Amino acid sequence: MPNDTSAPASAPLDEPTAGTPAPEGSTAAGYRAVFAVREFRAVFAAHLLSLLGVVVSELALTVLVYDLTGSPLLSALTFALGFLPYVVGGTLFAGVADRCPARRVLVTCDLVCAACVAVMVLPATPVAGLLVLRCVVAAVAPVFTGTRTAALTDILGEGDLYVLGRSLLRLVSQSALLVGFGAGGVLLTALSPRGAITVTVLTFLCSAALLRLGTADRPARAAAGAGGALLKESLAGARAVLGDRGIRGLLLLFWVPAFFVVAPEALAAPYADAIGAGPAGVGLLMCAMAVGHIGAELYVGTALGPAARSRLVLPAAALGLLPLVLYAFHPGTALAPLVLVLTGAGAAYVIGLDQWFVEAVPEELRGRAMTILTAGLMTVQGLGMALAGLAAEFLPVHQVVAYSGAAGTVCTLLLVAEVRRTRVRYRSARQG
Repeated sequence: MPNDTSAPASAPLDEPTAGTPAPEGSTAAGYRAVFAVREFRAVFAAHLLSLLGVVVSELALTVLVYDLTGSPLLSALTFALGFLPYVVGGTLFAGVADRCPARRVLVTCDLVCAACVAVMVLPATPVAGLLVLRCVVAAVAPVFTGTRTAALTDILGEGDLYVLGRSLLRLVSQSALLVGFGAGGVLLTALSPRGAITVTVLTFLCSAALLRLGTADRPARAAAGAGGALLKESLAGARAVLGDRGIRGLLLLFWVPAFFVVAPEALAAPYADAIGAGPAGVGLLMCAMAVGHIGAELYVGTALGPAARSRLVLPAAALGLLPLVLYAFHPGTALAPLVLVLTGAGAAYVIGLDQWFVEAVPEELRGRAMTILTAGLMTVQGLGMALAGLAAEFLPVHQVVAYSGAAGTVCTLLLVAEVRRTRVRYRSARQG
């Protein structure tokens, strides 16, 4: 297959070529320059469709399992299964992201997910089958996300356009949590849970079509291993990524704050009850952190340049969890959302960390590294939610959140010191 990375002949003269960063100071600055790349527009639209479908299906499937069983435990397990298989899929199948052409992997993942969801819709599918299919979709997700993230470096280059493209996809993910659950609730008032799940089949198929027709067919990033064993290649990639001190430090800087920051979201319902906020308060607490994250990342992506975003990484990471300590004072309905908005704003450090990560990872490992990053991120969030819930069985909710903020800040400060040391060595090696 041809490796065509040039812009289409019909593209306007001012449209950036795929894989070529826009020059500094160009009129197509910031996020506009990313949207000017035609292939990215297809990736963005596919991401938006599939993500909204996933959020709606998670809600509808949880309701469906509860309707069929009447069991709160199985209903909660259905939602939790969206996190747990990530580590399996990300570890065992990561090699696919580098040994197969990216477009083929992405389209295949979408079609596999569409097929799984289509079987979920069938009335004859038992509850056990629904849970197994949910696991399959969750196991495929890190391979899809890791492959797409690595493919962005081919589409947008490895510079500022890549960073802003990653930022846009992350902003969509945050916004989907705000819009998707609301849309799912509206759909469930008009459709049965199976009917709402059917919508997801269509979104996966549309995503597959957009990726198949809207992106170039590039060759695999790396040849298959000598033995051709996917598992062996995936595990070798994981060892190479995690065995590199510099890369490992950057991965942990993604993962460690994410482990602690989920505590207030996991405990939003009991905390709203404790302060007498009611159902509306639960929604406010669940949305506040995403609002802070979206606002801060939009500001950092539009108002700051690459150098300023890089300087922001370590200070913002070090201080990002500190607002949660204010939960020790039992903030009420007015102050708790403000604390969460400030905490969400601290996540803006990730936009600069994205650039550090893509610079540190060798190209032949990039797909596997991105898959491991995604799998680890989802896994630590699931574990963080579970442990926060467990701690709340023994301690008041506000104390659990405050302790999460304090412990997370200490752990992140230690990690920031480690990353600072490895970054100094990395820069010295490059200059040498």
